[in-house]
Amino acid sequence: LSLYSSPARETKYVENPQTQLEEGVSRLRHVMEPYTAWCQTELIDSSKVNVDSSLCSDFFSEGCEFLQNPPAGFYPRLGVIGFAGIVGLFLARGSKIKKLVYPAGLMGIGASMYYPQQAVSIAKVAGTQLYDWSLQGYIAVESLWKDN
Repeated sequence: LSLYSSPARETKYVENPQTQLEEGVSRLRHVMEPYTAWCQTELIDSSKVNVDSSLCSDFFSEGCEFLQNPPAGFYPRLGVIGFAGIVGLFLARGSKIKKLVYPAGLMGIGASMYYPQQAVSIAKVAGTQLYDWSLQGYIAVESLWKDN
């Protein structure tokens, strides 16, 4: 209970009048609304089909499942390989080529210590590819030399 009586206040909300630009944009939005709604439904339907049929969802689900139940010693190995990459970045002061070669090389050495069978199979494929590329380069240089 109040000891003092207060007069009743009558307040009402007054909206600012719209400018010509706001009115034009509003009219444009109302005119374009059916077309934008149609485009949105078409895009959503087509994206659902693409996502459902893609192989990426299987890849990511397998990756998440692997990280939730990793094999024994996976995270320490991952830490050592990652630390080797950081050391490579630290040692690669100067040129940009060193910044590419040192971290990749040290991470490759670290990974090959923990996964020797996979490293051997990758080395065989890489060696074959390097041989093919060098042979193609030799043939290209030889053909240029003979043409001149």
